[in-house]
Amino acid sequence: MMMDLLEQIRAVVGDGGLITGDDVASRPADWLGRTTVEARAIVRPRSTQELSDVMRLCHAARQTVVPASGLTGLVRGQSSRPEDIQISFERMRAIETIDPVGRTITVQSGVPLQAVHEAVAGHGLIYGVDLGARGSCTVGGNISTNAGGNTVIRYGMTRDNVLGLEAVLADGTIISSMNTLLKNNTAYDLKQLFIGSEGTLGLVTRAVLRLHPAPASEATAIVAVDSFEQLTRFFTLAGARLGSLLRSFEVMWDSYYDLIGIQSGRHQPPIPSGHKLYVVIEVAGTDPQRDEALFTEMLGDALEQGILADAAIASSKAQRDAIWAIREDVEGQIHMMTPGIAFDISLPIAKMQDYVEGLKAGLQAACGADARMFVFGHIGDNNLHIVVSPRPWNDQSKQAAEEMVYRPLPTLGGAVSAEHGIGLDKRTWLALSRSPAELALMRQIKAALDPLDLLNRGKVLGGAA
Repeated sequence: MMMDLLEQIRAVVGDGGLITGDDVASRPADWLGRTTVEARAIVRPRSTQELSDVMRLCHAARQTVVPASGLTGLVRGQSSRPEDIQISFERMRAIETIDPVGRTITVQSGVPLQAVHEAVAGHGLIYGVDLGARGSCTVGGNISTNAGGNTVIRYGMTRDNVLGLEAVLADGTIISSMNTLLKNNTAYDLKQLFIGSEGTLGLVTRAVLRLHPAPASEATAIVAVDSFEQLTRFFTLAGARLGSLLRSFEVMWDSYYDLIGIQSGRHQPPIPSGHKLYVVIEVAGTDPQRDEALFTEMLGDALEQGILADAAIASSKAQRDAIWAIREDVEGQIHMMTPGIAFDISLPIAKMQDYVEGLKAGLQAACGADARMFVFGHIGDNNLHIVVSPRPWNDQSKQAAEEMVYRPLPTLGGAVSAEHGIGLDKRTWLALSRSPAELALMRQIKAALDPLDLLNRGKVLGGAA
């Protein structure tokens, strides 16, 4: 039966579109290559129509499928089981059209994020979504997880930058909503069903992305503050003085800056350690002289008012890259915190410091004095990234760490996921952030679009109660 299905799929996608046998296990299942794929087969369609034909066959055979793109997800949303078929979008990497006047780009879902940035740069445009995994992550994966990143404070999440998309449902039906209009209020906005649903409602194959004029000016600085109260004062001052020029406001607690920026030996820290918090702040605008003056004056006033303890402005691209390298050093994080657990949560800004201090104290009490924790995040859009390395490392300490991170969030108005999604790792915690009525409606939507539960089975809603 399975061999018959695979041969039918081969007839649709060709020999190069189907990977079976030992070749499946030779493929990485995550971007670090720590695990390999477990699946009956890997299918690599070249078009929406090919995927539609494949899904019709899988639907008829009651075959479960798991979508996979850049493999950069951090909640095991792309993990497959031996009985699944993996759908890879690696052969769907076409940039179809760029409209420099309408400021849109139309792409297939397998296009890497960095390729989008590079393609539009020649037209004097930018795509507003940017994140550290830009070289590996794909548009389809970004859409399926509603990726955030470093510029959400200016341009919003992926959801805010998608004008239209095309998706294939579990039964092979093609939903083509390739809208190119900024304003289109004609009944239900169906694309929103698929953005952030992690491949459980449909498989995104193409998208129309919104673009923006490339800035004529950019300025970056890293600053230090000695208290969280000073941090919030600086954030307020920067917002009031810079307005829409503000593109990034990335905060690193001293635990992160000391470990990654200094102890790792991977960087030349632009300002010394010894402060409570460090901020990477970046602006982008249309008038280089005016914008640089506003930025410099704002930083100078913050220093004079005692808000900032130290500051360093990047005077070259190399210096800017060096600043961002500390904030985006994922390899350094893995090297310094393995074994560890990465958390991605949201909190009101005013609640962050008490939460972090309580978590630190609780972690050391429950997981040992040698337990490590560092914190960094996007702050301006309420997002904290927390990496915990309990000592000793065992199932009990990992469970204790999860309990301490997640349990306080409902009373603080927080959420268990800010930008990474739910996948497998957070599904048992989803009920902390969503009401029973919301979860029931989600299940109704899932049942309506995928009644056989063939798409990414067990992810997001599985186990949430």
